[in-house]
Amino acid sequence: MNLFKRDLNLDAPLASGTRAARQTRGSRENGRNERFGRWTEGIARGMGTPWFLMILTLVCVLWLAWNSFGPEEWRFDSAALGFTALTLILSLQASYAAPMILLAQNRQDDRDRVQIEQDRQRAERNLADTEYLAREVVALRLAMKELPDREFVRAELRALLADLELERNTADQDPEAPGLQR
Repeated sequence: MNLFKRDLNLDAPLASGTRAARQTRGSRENGRNERFGRWTEGIARGMGTPWFLMILTLVCVLWLAWNSFGPEEWRFDSAALGFTALTLILSLQASYAAPMILLAQNRQDDRDRVQIEQDRQRAERNLADTEYLAREVVALRLAMKELPDREFVRAELRALLADLELERNTADQDPEAPGLQR
């Protein structure tokens, strides 16, 4: 690791204790950890498939058959010793598989936690929007109550029509009276 890496903006060496150096080192480590996490997650997902189990079963069956029935000089794992190499390989595979599966579960838990938080925020926004719309609907209903209804408008028009007829009748009887002029 180069402790005197120069910043693009400054013409001064970067000491290992500076904030910029720690951030650069941290982002590199995060990138490596993320890559490693994705890689192990892919392996863990692959080990959980039926194809992996079928291939592992086939390899074990072929291993056992070859070392039991194959030519004596070509056998590499003795059946008399209980297939020691196969046992060792399967133990190694299991010892590496368990931590990879746990790592994949931890990463999935982190993704689930983020998803739950996003769902909670979305639900809060939906609730706020719904409450706003409910208040608007109530305000519209109150405003609609203040609007005149059909019967009120008809009654007002009848009253105005009666007033106009009264004025017309009065004007016809007394042409000098103030009011509606023809």
